[in-house]
Amino acid sequence: MKYSVTLLSFILIGFFFSASTNIKHDTAPRFDIKNYTWLAGAWEGEIFGGDFEETWELPVDGTMMGMFRHSKDDKIVFYEFLLLDEHGMRLKHFNPDLTGWETKEDMVTFEMISFTKDKLEMKGLVFERKSDNELEVSLRLRQGEEVYTEVFTMRRK
Repeated sequence: MKYSVTLLSFILIGFFFSASTNIKHDTAPRFDIKNYTWLAGAWEGEIFGGDFEETWELPVDGTMMGMFRHSKDDKIVFYEFLLLDEHGMRLKHFNPDLTGWETKEDMVTFEMISFTKDKLEMKGLVFERKSDNELEVSLRLRQGEEVYTEVFTMRRK
C-alpha cells in the first residue's frame, strides 16, 4: 500500500509538471490605441513636390481619426480621411471638390503588422516617432508596374 501511494504520488507529480510545461501563455503585447496618443495633434511636411498638413485626434472607442491635406503652389491637390485602430489604418481620398477617389464602399487599407511604443508598422505604411516633434513615415506606392517607397518627415506644428 505504501508503495502504491508513493508510486501514485510520483505519477501525479509527473503529470502535473508535464501538463504545466505544455501550457502556453500568450505573452505577445496587446495593441492599445491609447499608447499612440503621441500621434495626436497637427503635423506638417513636404511630399510629392508640395506641402501637407495632417491632424490626428485623441482616441475614442479604440480608434484615432485623422485628416490629411496636400497642396501644391497654394492649390489643394487632395484630402484624406484616416482611421487608425488595432487592425491598422483605413483611409479614403478626396479631390478638392470632395468627390471621392475610391467608390462609396471601398477604401485603402494598411493592415497592422507590428507595433512598439514608438513605431506602427503596417503593410505598406510605417509611422516611426523620432522625437516628440518629429515622425518619419514610409509609404509604399505603386505607379504602373513600379513599386517604390516614399519616405518623408512630419514635424509637429
